[in-house]
Amino acid sequence: MTSTSVGIGAEAGAQAARSRALAVLRIRGRALAMALLPAAAAVILLTGGSTGHFVGHGWDTARWIVGALAVLVLLAAAAVALVVARARPAVSPTVPIPEESAPDLYRMMRDLADRLDVPAPSAIALTPDCDSWLEDRTHPAHGPPAPKGGDELGTPGPHRRTPAAPVLVIGSPFLWWMRVGELRAVLAPVVAGTGPSAHPDIAAARRFVRGLDAAVGVSATPARCPAARLVCAGVGWVARLLLRGCREHAALMERGVAAAAAERAQAVDYGLRIVAQEQVGLAYAGWDRLLTRVALPAWRMGRWPSRLDAGVVAALTELSRRDRLAEGFASRLGERPACDLLEEPGLVDEAASLLAARLFHGGPAEPGPAWSPVAWQEYPDEVVDRTWRTEAARLHRVLDALGVRATPDPAAPEPDGPTLARVLDHLTVPSAAGSRPCPPAYDADSRTPGCEDEEAGEPAGTERSAALAAGLTAALAREEHEGTPGTTAAAVPPSGGPAPGGQGGPGSPLWDDGALPLFPLQPPRTARELLADHVTAMVCCAAVDTAGATPGLDWLDGPSLLVGGERAADLTPRVLSLIEEGDPAPLRAWLVKSGIRPEKPLRLV
Repeated sequence: MTSTSVGIGAEAGAQAARSRALAVLRIRGRALAMALLPAAAAVILLTGGSTGHFVGHGWDTARWIVGALAVLVLLAAAAVALVVARARPAVSPTVPIPEESAPDLYRMMRDLADRLDVPAPSAIALTPDCDSWLEDRTHPAHGPPAPKGGDELGTPGPHRRTPAAPVLVIGSPFLWWMRVGELRAVLAPVVAGTGPSAHPDIAAARRFVRGLDAAVGVSATPARCPAARLVCAGVGWVARLLLRGCREHAALMERGVAAAAAERAQAVDYGLRIVAQEQVGLAYAGWDRLLTRVALPAWRMGRWPSRLDAGVVAALTELSRRDRLAEGFASRLGERPACDLLEEPGLVDEAASLLAARLFHGGPAEPGPAWSPVAWQEYPDEVVDRTWRTEAARLHRVLDALGVRATPDPAAPEPDGPTLARVLDHLTVPSAAGSRPCPPAYDADSRTPGCEDEEAGEPAGTERSAALAAGLTAALAREEHEGTPGTTAAAVPPSGGPAPGGQGGPGSPLWDDGALPLFPLQPPRTARELLADHVTAMVCCAAVDTAGATPGLDWLDGPSLLVGGERAADLTPRVLSLIEEGDPAPLRAWLVKSGIRPEKPLRLV
């Protein structure tokens, strides 16, 4: 593809974006005209009366009515305009990267902007996600004066204001997994977007749309005063009406900006970008599994892994080993990683890891006794083992509350101690243990020999599992409500706390802490999932205490049990067979094979 054809394609996309921006601005102009229409009519009536053309009682009444209407409309329009102009648009929570902490990264960004012939982004920030974008961090009421020059696309005309260049937001997993060349190729289309963003019409249209969106958010804020609620409702109605009118034009404008940026970036590292896009998909898969299977169990314990981005590298390296791609990946990993562009990658990784914990799970902005970091080498003992023993202890407390006896054998050592046998015996369906349920209708004299009287004693089968699962759900909810250490991440701070990385000023956060987590990874666990997790935890505790097993960390699957140095991958279906069917045979066979003694008391927290 020649540079001429690339230039034509980029120009066409930018021209399409500019035409849609003008359409948005025309909607703004029409709204202003509608607000001024009653005032214009009032001026005409007043002028006619002063010149002797519109005289009489009827014209006087009309002047009063139209004048009052004009005042009301102008006041309402002023209120809407003030809210739209002053409302603070939403800003993504990120970790700022000052230039002194990443001079090589800033140098690469500016070199890339020079090659693309576009303005360089004003700053760099990291997001704990696999995505990159440009974000305007300037308030609509402020902006540097525009330089004098031509009226070409992307170059402001005379006496026209141009906004400050947007901030380049980079996905933190990209920095650790990608090589320097791959990161540059991935960022080329993003940085190219600063060209159309500098055009005053596109910038003005974006400010207007962001202001409307922020005004809708302000109008949704509860107000105590009835008059304030009425004003907010009116502002919100007008803002939503204008947003609906701008929606299609704004979407097509952004599509044109993206097309122009993509066309302009074709001339930079085109061949490498194909390889880099493959790494984007791979990084996303590893990041998703690391968050949901590795980080989430730690967050639930009130611990947050402090090196999530480094964990992405370990997870994807393990994935390459399992898929027999290690040879190709080894040669690639020999190149310079993009995180070398940072002066202190460990501190940046820790800040991004804390922000990820807040966004995806909730929690305070600063570490504390109930919200402390954990290193990967400490993860098996500090997270995996603690999680198992905490859940096993909760399981036995619920069994105590249900009145389940500790062991059917009073002669057993420590009959009141917590044992796996107690759980197995309680969840076993009587028929699976060699007996069968009694018929629905019988009397004491006609009872079938060997049957279990479910009505006279405890419920059997799935009813026992359901009762135990309900008890666990209630106990966990109670602990979360009371803020018991080790059961949840931590209490979320009140709304209005400081934004991460010092993004917000005092008393004016750029994002609402009260809405955390903003992007929850998974819905709350169902009662069945809770029961399965707790029974599995009990089995793992028994394996560690009686068979010499150890807690471990699988980079792709999360907490794992190592029996004889090998991961126990066949435990889950055996636990499900117990809790769903009341059949302990598969699990008991596995316990015998692994040398685990379910009758031995366990150490719990």
